[in-house]
Amino acid sequence: MEEYKMFEFHDQVVIVTGSGSPKGIGRTIARTFAKQGATVIIADMNEEGIKDTVAAIEGEGGKAMGVTVNVTSPESVQQMVDTIMEKYGRIDVLVNNAGISQKVTVEDMKLEDMRRIFEVNMFGLFLCTQACMKPMRAAKYGRIVNLSSVSGKRGGGVFGGAHYSASKAAVLAFSKNLSREISAEGITINSVCPGLINTEIWKSLPKEDADKVIDGIPMGRPGETQEVANAILFLASREASYITGEEIDINGGSHMD
Repeated sequence: MEEYKMFEFHDQVVIVTGSGSPKGIGRTIARTFAKQGATVIIADMNEEGIKDTVAAIEGEGGKAMGVTVNVTSPESVQQMVDTIMEKYGRIDVLVNNAGISQKVTVEDMKLEDMRRIFEVNMFGLFLCTQACMKPMRAAKYGRIVNLSSVSGKRGGGVFGGAHYSASKAAVLAFSKNLSREISAEGITINSVCPGLINTEIWKSLPKEDADKVIDGIPMGRPGETQEVANAILFLASREASYITGEEIDINGGSHMD
């Protein structure tokens, strides 16, 4: 009997937006897919970061291609998709990881702040999703995984202001609605909601503030970027074929539905 190996992506092309930065979750997501055999598209505005992520993947024996993209520009996003389709002829997985945050109270927030957060976190996600849907629909297969946040479910509590929480809540509603539109065509749309994750932002917190955050986490520690990447890999796999319109909380128990 032929051995069945789970979570393989050897014939798949996977886009991970925001995967050029060494500070967040994106680079770990990209490297994780590459280790499972995927050809990973490193989509980011940070050209140096793109080169570094591609080099890291290739240094581990993986396959990657860098694409400079501004997710808030319809033209830039479509050019990214056209470039990928011309080279590989397929897009199997889209991970909408690109996002920004800002710590500011509603009282001090400006309308431009709200627009800037939504431009990337929600409108950019919409543009990338819409552009990738066409080749996925043609193939009758696709996996879209969106990065939301525990802040979008509980209203803050980790980093970012009300505009960040609102943008991440919008991601959840958008994902559920879209799953009703296109899941019958073999495309699943799911989200992950990370809580406190061990990134540069976390490491920069004063000890007193850090201890206060940890006190609210039953597991007593921040999550690791690899733990987020593992959940995304599962949702993007063939094995998760009957899961759509859902979100996975990755927060050590700090928020439970």
